[in-house]
Amino acid sequence: MAPRSIDEITARADEFADMFEAYDPKPSDHDAPVPPVMAVKLAAWRRDTAERELADAVRAAREQRLSWREVGNAIGTSGEAARQRYGATA
Repeated sequence: MAPRSIDEITARADEFADMFEAYDPKPSDHDAPVPPVMAVKLAAWRRDTAERELADAVRAAREQRLSWREVGNAIGTSGEAARQRYGATA
């Protein structure tokens, strides 16, 4: 593949933007199956997002002086397990 110029890349991006803006979803699109690889990628992204949110919440809880036991109870584990998992970042 030959190197592309900035103008060619911009033109292609504009084509994609036009297609996106012109897209009119059909009712059947809402329940369309997600390809398996995309489903795995989406689930992994959701897990990563949830893990970051949980780590942030644990850090905030510890800043408010919640004990590791209280944190562990809130996430369904022991305080020691919570401390081992989140102690370095909290």
